[in-house]
Amino acid sequence: MKIEAIEDLHCGAGWRDLNFLKIVTDTGLVGYSEYLEGFGSPGLTGVIHRLVPLVIGEDPRPVEQIVATLRSVTRPVPGGLAAQAIAAFENALYDIKAKDLGVSVSALFGGPHRERLPVYWSHCGTFRLNHHEAMGKPQPRSLDDIRALGAEVKASGVNSLKTNIFLFDGEEPEVYMPGFGRSQGSPELNGEAWLIDLIVKQMEAFREGAGPDIGLKLDLNFNFKVEGYIRVAQALGHLDMDWLELDIFDPAALKAVRDRAPMSIASLESVYGRRQYKPYFDAGAVDICIVDVPWNGIAESIRVANLAEIYEVNVAAHNFNGHLGTLMGAHFCAAVPNFRVVETDYEDVTWKDEIFTHVPVIEDGMLVLPDRPGWGTDINEAALAKYPPKDTLWIGGGKKD
Repeated sequence: MKIEAIEDLHCGAGWRDLNFLKIVTDTGLVGYSEYLEGFGSPGLTGVIHRLVPLVIGEDPRPVEQIVATLRSVTRPVPGGLAAQAIAAFENALYDIKAKDLGVSVSALFGGPHRERLPVYWSHCGTFRLNHHEAMGKPQPRSLDDIRALGAEVKASGVNSLKTNIFLFDGEEPEVYMPGFGRSQGSPELNGEAWLIDLIVKQMEAFREGAGPDIGLKLDLNFNFKVEGYIRVAQALGHLDMDWLELDIFDPAALKAVRDRAPMSIASLESVYGRRQYKPYFDAGAVDICIVDVPWNGIAESIRVANLAEIYEVNVAAHNFNGHLGTLMGAHFCAAVPNFRVVETDYEDVTWKDEIFTHVPVIEDGMLVLPDRPGWGTDINEAALAKYPPKDTLWIGGGKKD
């Protein structure tokens, strides 16, 4: 078996594009992976193109041999675009390998440990705020709307939600994202008293609407410095939250937040590979380790999870992709023992289901792991062609349609 062709596929999905890599073999087997170019990775498709000549003509089944070659030629620049490009190849190659053997991807790694995986409703209210028209959903404009959304989550059967910071005091509601340069507060990233009071009221509204049994998660992203993260964490201590999520590129700084936070701290979604994760584990910086499979590749993600288990840390899948990305994260979570939860965008543009041959099944707040060969879904390329890509940079959920 040889790799005969490699193609990148793209489609518009409202406020961003969905991106896929397709690898075709001379036997007719096709492998797909999903990657994300429009969020923080402009030029990623170009990097993939430059690596294609190293992969064409190879036997796709010894995946780690191909990945080792790609890592060798990009060794001077570990992480970032190079790592994401390699992961796109790796994930599509494992789709081929699993299909060739007639098994799921998780089975290649000794799984599944579990066939039903708890999920949480990610970007709850965030996408509705700026993209409600593309989603066909009402736009939240007040704390009363947040209470109603919390009740909607409870009624859905999903057991937890994650949201971001909303501002309702202007002419239009706004997602607070100074860490991505999309709102006031940049570049100083201070935790002002008015902002912390606003965050508390927002999360109290979610709690009032969702009730005491729905887990609450708040993603602060890169929007504060250490002082601000600590102040937010301590102000939310009375809400019995699942976790506070944040991003800091320094293990000691993240450890300082964890030491003073009354809830669990989740982080590391923007970190690549075991060498970058290990200093955070050594520092005792996190309660929950978040791993992005499209950025790291399925095999390296599992190795990161194995490393985390040595430190008694559980992992969660980072995911704000299409359905293929969701299932990639699910197979990762099914293949490791130290699992916490799968992230999923429970609602999205109305046409998202059309572009996949199978969509994830969520029952009673649990994602049912598909047992079909490979990832469990393929791309419906005819449907994909109906939604041309916008080829624009999506910045942290703050960009309006």
